[in-house]
Order: sequence, then structure tokens, then C-alpha cells
Amino acid sequence: MAAGGGAGAAAAAAIAQAIKASGAIIDMEPAEFQRIVSRMDSGIVVQTLGGFRKNKHEYLAAYGGLIFHTKSEKRMSFPSGVEVVWAKKIWVP
Repeated sequence: MAAGGGAGAAAAAAIAQAIKASGAIIDMEPAEFQRIVSRMDSGIVVQTLGGFRKNKHEYLAAYGGLIFHTKSEKRMSFPSGVEVVWAKKIWVP
């Protein structure tokens, strides 16, 4: 049983380290994410399809030194100066 506890502690430490490496990621509702991105004159939004059957659009964007994340049932559109790049997967710790 001690080995299982050690593995759990190691996993928790790995997750904590991943969060430290990536910084804070703010998860928000799609409308709020859209509002943040609409303030951007330029920048990059990372998009992927996620979920059990790849039916949810997932997005990441950096703004004001923070990273924002959302999931949406529908594909979002963004201002013309914002570049959208597709990712194979988005992993949020």
C-alpha cells in the first residue's frame, strides 16, 4: 500500500511541476473567452477538437501575461488580426 501512496505523491508532484512550468491557466466560459480575444489586435489562438467523440472545440490564448482556456460546442470566430492554429491536442493540467 505504501508503494501506491508513493506513486500518487509522485503523480501529484509531477502535476504541480507542470503547472509551475506552464504558469496559471484560466478556464472560462466561451462567451468570456470570446470577449478576451476580441480585445486582441493580434496574437494566436490555439484550437483543437476534444472530448469523448471529438465534438467539442477547445481553445487557448495568451493575453496580458495570462493563458486563457475554454471549451465550446460550436466553433468560434475571432478578429481578423488573430491567427488561429490547429493543435493535435491541448493538455491542461
